[in-house]
Amino acid sequence: MKISLYTMSQIHMNMGKGYSSEQIRQKLILILDGAISGMSGVEISKKMGVSRITMTKYLQVFAAEGLLRQKNIGNLNLWFLEPGQESFMFPDDYFKILPLYIEYLIKGTESQVYSLIRNCLHSGGLANRLILEVVFPSIAYVEKLYDDAKIGASEKHLLETTISKSLQIFNQIQVVSDPKKNVIVFASSEQSTLDSETASAVYHSNGWNVSHLGDMSNAINVLFDLDFQKLVGKIWKQKPGILVVVVFSKTSEDLNFFADSINSIKEKSGKPMKLILCGRVSKKTKMRSDLASEKIEDILQWSQTVSQNMK
Repeated sequence: MKISLYTMSQIHMNMGKGYSSEQIRQKLILILDGAISGMSGVEISKKMGVSRITMTKYLQVFAAEGLLRQKNIGNLNLWFLEPGQESFMFPDDYFKILPLYIEYLIKGTESQVYSLIRNCLHSGGLANRLILEVVFPSIAYVEKLYDDAKIGASEKHLLETTISKSLQIFNQIQVVSDPKKNVIVFASSEQSTLDSETASAVYHSNGWNVSHLGDMSNAINVLFDLDFQKLVGKIWKQKPGILVVVVFSKTSEDLNFFADSINSIKEKSGKPMKLILCGRVSKKTKMRSDLASEKIEDILQWSQTVSQNMK
């Protein structure tokens, strides 16, 4: 049975009137963890002390979220815990997650990495904190392993791909976006792409309408102004609220090119369009922007403040 995200959220709301969804989830993990041959819905409802009808709703929702799987054996419908399921208590357990994430990333499997993220979200972990305190620091960790010659280029690429897929999990979370909060995020090179993906995931969780363009290094040419202006017109057609353009780069030269191009579009728009440059900006290089910072936390906080001040 397929369950839509809307239906799942409605079921969670209805459950919350009489039961704690997280308490049920944690107890369910404990019960099914030792049930190698699975358990029927009736058995589970008895052990949980929850009515069969209500328990069926829980089981359907948790199966849709990837916690459980169902298997039909004869006339029995048996439920099994998916491998790698853990339950955490937040905010107390945030400190545990980064070491676990890095351990699974370096020594474990991709499925362990993704299960950890999903388990944290299902256990009530905040998307923003998980992105900035767990996934984002792992980018620098992998870079250091490569710089110290502890991993090769191929393994570095594999690990970075896994990190990117981790961030995609957060982008799949259904949020109610604000039509007045619009952001375009891109990187000026492949080396900055994961940073831009991190920012995009946080913007998404904060209710922004996000357009992530990825690596735009191949767009550095004389036609970029016209090309980008068309994109802005499409994304920000009615020009509601604010549009923030965030550029990530490792070099001042690339930032300077995009800053010049986007500033000319800003002047023509006549609407609240902001430019943020994220990367190392040489003191000798003068670039116009509304904010320039090497810290991703700064650009996210500044964006939130600016959007709130416009309301």
